[in-house]
Amino acid sequence: MDRRADAIAAALGRGDDVAFVRAPGRVNLIGEHTDYNGGWVLPMALELDCLVGYGPRGDGEVNVASLDEPDDIQPWADALVEALAEEGREGAGIDAAVATNVPMGAGLASSGALSIALGLALSRVAGLALEPAVLAEACRRAEERATGVPCGFMDQMVAALGRPREPLLIDCRDAAVERVALPETAAVVVVDSGVRRSLSDGRYAERRAACNAAAARIGVRSLRDATPAQVADDPVARHVVSENERVHRVVRALQAGDLVEAGAVLTEGHRSLRDDFAVSTPELDGLVDRMVGLGAYGARLTGGGFGGCVVALAPADLAARLADTAVCIC
Repeated sequence: MDRRADAIAAALGRGDDVAFVRAPGRVNLIGEHTDYNGGWVLPMALELDCLVGYGPRGDGEVNVASLDEPDDIQPWADALVEALAEEGREGAGIDAAVATNVPMGAGLASSGALSIALGLALSRVAGLALEPAVLAEACRRAEERATGVPCGFMDQMVAALGRPREPLLIDCRDAAVERVALPETAAVVVVDSGVRRSLSDGRYAERRAACNAAAARIGVRSLRDATPAQVADDPVARHVVSENERVHRVVRALQAGDLVEAGAVLTEGHRSLRDDFAVSTPELDGLVDRMVGLGAYGARLTGGGFGGCVVALAPADLAARLADTAVCIC
């Protein structure tokens, strides 16, 4: 916690009667647009986080303010109350205030951090203890209702379970999680393209609909179950099937300490997002080339695409040379 805690306490006006919870943003190392297709992802929590200060109310009212986006927070709170009620939360009043240092619209899951942090506060004030996967799914439903954007639950799972420098291999079909060690000689560098995007502009939903249509055409439950031969002529589906395999290739490379191979797979993944899934931009492509040109093992866009950030896997001793352009270095 930092100066945000003092600002939150002042905004609430409750003196010392304020409890705090936090949830981190995340960077997805590999596994883009695989989560809502029942596949695998390899995200990692960041030091950047969403901080919520809160205290109980006796009248059942739920009042939530944001120090960052004052006009946008109450619909999230209302959607979370509804989703948590489905998991057994009974009416309990709360005064809460939110402050985040996760860049918004940068593909670093600022909304996932918000939903988990606020969901934790709403749960705790009501005496409700939920398993992380259950909380993550409730928060996913709430985010979908608040934004109207269909989404997977990767971001919420990382916000609930993640720790910096500890990638999580998440099976998005059964919510199984395996922690993967990041070699000490590796640095994860996140660089912002400066291009902001909104997943509510329709392009994300179009890609998801195309994936669902491809699975139905092939006759499988989701593209996780499709084979490379079945999707060879469909670029969108081809990306998803090949991306699932790339997730496992990166995990194996990290476990073997083969950072050169892991980086090469990241760059391969960027080409797939650019050429097959068509969600990159010239700014993102340029950043990937720049990171690799400066000596990174590999780089790719991270997040839904259409803007946001690039993630690079680099030698730890190279991180200082990239620090002037980085959002964060892990």
